[in-house]
Amino acid sequence: MFITTVWHNALVAETNQSKAGPVIPMGHSLGEFASYQQASELVEKLIAGDFSPSKISIIGKDPVLVERVRSRLGYGRIALSGAITGLWLGILIALLVGAGVEATPEGELSYIPQDFGAVVLVAAGLGMFINIMRFTFSKTKRGFLSTQMPIASRYQVLVPEADAPAALKILSTSTAE
Repeated sequence: MFITTVWHNALVAETNQSKAGPVIPMGHSLGEFASYQQASELVEKLIAGDFSPSKISIIGKDPVLVERVRSRLGYGRIALSGAITGLWLGILIALLVGAGVEATPEGELSYIPQDFGAVVLVAAGLGMFINIMRFTFSKTKRGFLSTQMPIASRYQVLVPEADAPAALKILSTSTAE
């Protein structure tokens, strides 16, 4: 009974820890860097010196949202995008409903590619029209395409306090070489 209770309590404790969510690692800072590349170079040195990779953390500080403009956005691009989307949907719909396939009274199947093509073409046209109308009436109309990504303004490499002397020893020997 006692063993079962201890096992049950340990299981509950493990379950509660896993539901707690991510935790910011704490430990000894081996350095602070302006770019992720510099921080990863330090990590590579530690790993090359046989330091356990699972004990290393790279922490990004002061997050910044960077939006990179990729290209201009106009009616031509909007129409092309809608046509391509409509084309794929048209192919899917035509395949699902069996457009272009007819059964003769004798039980033979015949294929009429014009019917299949018509469904795909009409769907591409509808996709183009819907995309153009959506863009025209959009309140947040922008003249460009962009991607957004969060980037930290500085990076810190951490190891557990107990393992800091070993990490510092690896770094001192790698810089001396």
